[in-house]
Amino acid sequence: MSDDALFDVFDQDEPSAIVELPKNVTAIEQVTTTTTTTTTTTTIIKDDEDDGEKISNDKRVWEEDDDQTDVNIKRTRTELLTETSSGGFFENVPRMQIHTVETIESCLHEVVLPPNFEYVPLKAPVGPPAKEYKFNLDPFQREAITCLQNNQSVLVSAHTSAGKTVVAEYAVAMALRDKQRVIYTTPIKALSNQKYRELHEEFKDVGLMTGDVTLNPSASCLIMTTEILRSMLYRGSEITREVAWVIFDEIHYLRDKERGVIWEETIILLPDNVHYVFLSATIPNAKQFAEWISFLHNQPCHVVYTDVRPVPLHHYIYPAGADGLHLVVDETGKFREDNFSSAMATLRDVGDAAKGDKRGRRGGLKTETNVFKIVKMIMERNLAPVIVFSFSKKDCETYACAIAKLDFNSEDEKHLVEEVFNNAIDLLSDEDKKLPQINTVLPLLKKGVGIHHSGLLPIIKETIEILFGEGLIKALFATETFSMGLNMPARTVLFTAARKFDGKELRWKLELVQDQIAIMINEPKYLLPFLQPGRLVTVKCGDLNFDWCVVLNFHKKPGEKPLYIIDVLAHLTFESAAQKLTVEIQPCPLSERGEMKVIPIQHTLIRDISAIRVYIPDDLRTKESRQTILKSVQDIIGRHPLGLPLLDPIRDMGIKSSDMISYIKQYSTLQTRLDEHPLTKNSQLIYIYEQYERKAHIEKQVIDAKNELKKAQSLLQIGDLKRHKRVLRRLGYCNSADVIDLKGRVACEIDTGDELVTTELLFNGVFNDLTVSQACALLSCFVFQEKANEMPKLRQELSGPLRLLQETARRVARVSIESKIDMDEERYVDGFKPYMMDVVKAWVDGQSFASICKMTTIFEGSIVRCMRRLEELLRQMCCAAKAIGNSELEAKFTEGTQKIKRDIVFAASLYL
Repeated sequence: MSDDALFDVFDQDEPSAIVELPKNVTAIEQVTTTTTTTTTTTTIIKDDEDDGEKISNDKRVWEEDDDQTDVNIKRTRTELLTETSSGGFFENVPRMQIHTVETIESCLHEVVLPPNFEYVPLKAPVGPPAKEYKFNLDPFQREAITCLQNNQSVLVSAHTSAGKTVVAEYAVAMALRDKQRVIYTTPIKALSNQKYRELHEEFKDVGLMTGDVTLNPSASCLIMTTEILRSMLYRGSEITREVAWVIFDEIHYLRDKERGVIWEETIILLPDNVHYVFLSATIPNAKQFAEWISFLHNQPCHVVYTDVRPVPLHHYIYPAGADGLHLVVDETGKFREDNFSSAMATLRDVGDAAKGDKRGRRGGLKTETNVFKIVKMIMERNLAPVIVFSFSKKDCETYACAIAKLDFNSEDEKHLVEEVFNNAIDLLSDEDKKLPQINTVLPLLKKGVGIHHSGLLPIIKETIEILFGEGLIKALFATETFSMGLNMPARTVLFTAARKFDGKELRWKLELVQDQIAIMINEPKYLLPFLQPGRLVTVKCGDLNFDWCVVLNFHKKPGEKPLYIIDVLAHLTFESAAQKLTVEIQPCPLSERGEMKVIPIQHTLIRDISAIRVYIPDDLRTKESRQTILKSVQDIIGRHPLGLPLLDPIRDMGIKSSDMISYIKQYSTLQTRLDEHPLTKNSQLIYIYEQYERKAHIEKQVIDAKNELKKAQSLLQIGDLKRHKRVLRRLGYCNSADVIDLKGRVACEIDTGDELVTTELLFNGVFNDLTVSQACALLSCFVFQEKANEMPKLRQELSGPLRLLQETARRVARVSIESKIDMDEERYVDGFKPYMMDVVKAWVDGQSFASICKMTTIFEGSIVRCMRRLEELLRQMCCAAKAIGNSELEAKFTEGTQKIKRDIVFAASLYL
């Protein structure tokens, strides 16, 4: 019954998948060899002042001009509409077919088919399986593997640790058996390295491509980051034409504000003959995602979903300054209201200092003390290993040092930790072994305490991951990046804060504080005694309001957390009443013509409970008997023009919560003010109210229609495309006929840094007069994105090029703003950060890593990450210089690449 909009699990301000454009026409922010233009079959009036286009007819033609392939695809809006179902927001999207595959209770299996595809049940596999397991597969694993055996794409949505990797491994085994190529993509390089190690141990014919490392690129199974796959698709790599299967691990990254577009573009650009395995945590709109895949690539896509957790979770709150834990969500998922209230009361008793001020700063109670106490309690209760998540690198180290007073490892474990650590750093030079970070971390590790954040050297992070996986680290203090898919088992997870500042707002990490009123009213112990047959209730599901419905009966759903299914008689539109699937139903106002139909709902969807019950006939199978009940409900509503009397939550339902009492008082106050309004004494009140209600209904329809139009235009992004195209024309990347010029082709070679600014610097000759170290230092501004304490004092040899960079960025920003692109000029210019310029120059000039670390307060791991991204950008700059025929500049960037790649900065991964 869900009314989720397409991809509402993904952030709405992220560039959306353009499902309404014709195939292969997409909004791509970077410059490519393909440009998308909007023309018209009638008159286009060119405006020389802003290069805009005024279209005098709504009948548009989408045209794609590919300079290399000379392919023109023209389809009118009228032609598109003939292929689709009429009406609604997605009027340009063909109606997908959805079939539910019968399976057991703990698993949901649906398949989405494109229009005109005939549903064929999955066939049982013939012959031996591609891979056998030593354990019995769970139902969702069996269902997903059956989809693979039928050569059909599948989205597997299950909780962490449920066993989704089994499905991916089977896809790899099946591809290798059938002599096909398969690509396994991951969101981060660390996960790629780990997956390479796991799959290489089992299948051997496995390669790795992460940008930093390339191993066995001709292998049948390639592990890579999603960015690498996208780059290969843009460049038309031969590998992408040979692939039969692509596995997307952690596909829910599609909702990420910054990087989600990478997954989106990759999926759009892949050929239609490729089949997919999507692995995801549980998401609410998996079916809508499958519909997009099915529409995009014209193939069936299965959704196999389970919300069963192999290991039940218990959620506790530890109030700052207190001495005990409070269980607030048990293993069944039930919210413990009493325990939560007790925890909040304890927190209030401790005082305002424990909660911090309004700006979120810590008060008088030290968080380190609380973390120390709770970790000690965890160890005493034998709940190790524990991962302590905090939201800053500095906090991780502060908490770890506070815990270092304790010792969790035996003497044998200490010797083993030291042996593993020494073997790992043997890869380093003698000078690098003396780095402060390496010397300070070993004493902590020997005590069973670890730290994991992006500021650590990669070799230290991997050593800690290995030690934690072997059970030699009992307490690991990490930032949230540690949870990005790495297979690191833990018994306990501790969050030191409930929310984190993400640059725009404080976002909640623990979603325990919900609307207490809704929770209490829908608690089965309060609700169920009043669900007698004939009880009138209102139901709301998302944006769907079902007005007054009639309760028929209810039953508990077995094998799940406490969930009751209630059969209600609801008033539906004639169209939806004829539908067999409840997901298609649409409510109909009781005052309009519709049909009463029995539908099942969850008990949590009930919003109001009336004190009135209606008579229910013995036989509801006939339409006439159901319509009789409708007339009874309409008569009751007519006798209560000010609204049906509701059950009193306190007096009738027995809810004694102080919050509910406060809510009722507010409601009574508002009701009194309403009763005292002069209009209540007007004899024409009912007529006036009906007219107002009709007006409000029409206004809502107008608003809904405008919103649908706005969303449709947003998906098409035609205005955004035109504005970006205007920028490209003004800067000389394409001509007035939208043919890509040389600058555009050069920009296509760059995707690690800002394509426009780097290309402008190239064509303005900025790099021609710079030394290798100066050029590398200037390019570091494109790849370093972290915060730093203070601006470095740069010498003239660096401040001069930086000034040219900032002037160029400011010019690009102004052109963008003049082209109607929403952009903050100062923020755009400040995005090119010079904090690593002197450090990079010193490194390229041959100084040691220890010496450059003393030049800055930036974490060692952040320095390494910047250097590695810089090396990738330098390789792209080599290609750009080659594209313009500047061999001298190409040699300069090549030399920079060679000088950067040395010592600990490019030490080999321990997983390889």
